[in-house]
Amino acid sequence: MTANEDISTTEPNRPRDYPWRDENDHLDAGWIAELRAHLEFGNADAVKEMMDPLYEADTGDVLEALSQDERLQLITLLGEDFDYAALTQVDEAVRLALIEQLPNADIARGVTSIDSDDAVYILEDMEDPDRDAILALIPDFERLSLRRSLDFPEESAGRRMQTDFIALPPFWTVGQAIDYMRAEDALPMEFYQLYVVDPSFKLIGTIPLDKMLRARRPTTIEQLMNDQVIEVHATEDQEEAARLFERYDLIEVGVVDESGRLVGVLTVDDIVDVIHEEADEDIRRLAGIGDEEVSDNVWDAVRSRVTWLLVNLVTAILASMVIGLFDASLEQMVALAVLMPIVASMGGNAGTQTMTVTVRALSTHDLDRFNMRRLIGRETLVGIINGVIFAVIIGVVAALWFANLALGLIIGMAMIINMFAAGVSGILIPLALDKLGIDPAVASTAFVTTVTDVVGFFAFLGLAAWYFGLF
Repeated sequence: MTANEDISTTEPNRPRDYPWRDENDHLDAGWIAELRAHLEFGNADAVKEMMDPLYEADTGDVLEALSQDERLQLITLLGEDFDYAALTQVDEAVRLALIEQLPNADIARGVTSIDSDDAVYILEDMEDPDRDAILALIPDFERLSLRRSLDFPEESAGRRMQTDFIALPPFWTVGQAIDYMRAEDALPMEFYQLYVVDPSFKLIGTIPLDKMLRARRPTTIEQLMNDQVIEVHATEDQEEAARLFERYDLIEVGVVDESGRLVGVLTVDDIVDVIHEEADEDIRRLAGIGDEEVSDNVWDAVRSRVTWLLVNLVTAILASMVIGLFDASLEQMVALAVLMPIVASMGGNAGTQTMTVTVRALSTHDLDRFNMRRLIGRETLVGIINGVIFAVIIGVVAALWFANLALGLIIGMAMIINMFAAGVSGILIPLALDKLGIDPAVASTAFVTTVTDVVGFFAFLGLAAWYFGLF
């Protein structure tokens, strides 16, 4: 293709080039039906022909679309042609169910055929006896490498790293390095930079691959390397590693152990998965549903959700008790019962908005002691201004609706009070929970909702009871 050629004329047409996808980029129903028919009749050649052009992510989607028996039949018919990296693309429940049914020898062969980070991802969720049985079937060097990664904490850089990388001594020349890479068979399938290490294997520099290719053969590695090394500790949380990639626009970075020795590398494709997982986790926690997956059964879903639903029940009872204090007022003035959910609902929504901003700022470390006071002041002011705006709107509506100017003024005042409380609680509650070591993404919603309900009901009903004498 020439530099001036219109690239749009060479772009593939997805539905034509990827027959397993429809025009909406979903799995094509006709293609899946055909695959199911071949699986039913055990037609291995046809199954291999259909699955051969699929990428590992597409294979993962196919596995999730099939029933449990069909998944096992698919892997059995594909045999050595099945890419075990596809198991990293499916929900945990699907992956574990398949691993329980597959022979250990097949799993051992499969994990040795994929990148070490993908192999660790598959092995880490297994029960220890099952994992040990599979590792025992893997050659010594690869087994030791996998065990070392599995020894690092969950969701750490050490669990995410690849253990295949190219390390060079600083006294080599570019020519020696190139000859080594041409002759050596056991190199990573893909790599973006080379790592310079001292005799104790401590990382002292890096060389981007493009820089190596442009250098002359007699140039020494030490002359070429960048000695301002950015590295990640193997025990560091994967989310912190992702921030490092974001901050410095990294493609690949070395991972070192507690003694500073180079033990692996993190690549940007791993970090994209981390960012997706962490964002997905934050969304689930804000809703109080833990680590629930789409493929989970009914009992797992119930168990994931019931804890925080119980907390919400307790807080709802607290709000109801506040309403109970004014039961006589409600009996005498029905308009109060009609209008009071509006105050609580608006406060709850405003509190959720502030809480979401705060939790997100905490999770990305954008909130620190330098800007915390400014954010608290901003959210408080936002709450007051929004309170005034909606106080005017609902005050006019209530006054016209019930032909009662005093009732409009009271609900307007209650709206301002509750929106102010929403802004303050929406930021202070997540901050307080974070200080106490409690995940604010999980716990904030119930407490913020309670504050806005209680304050909203108490302010509106209390002001109305005081003004109209409805005690």
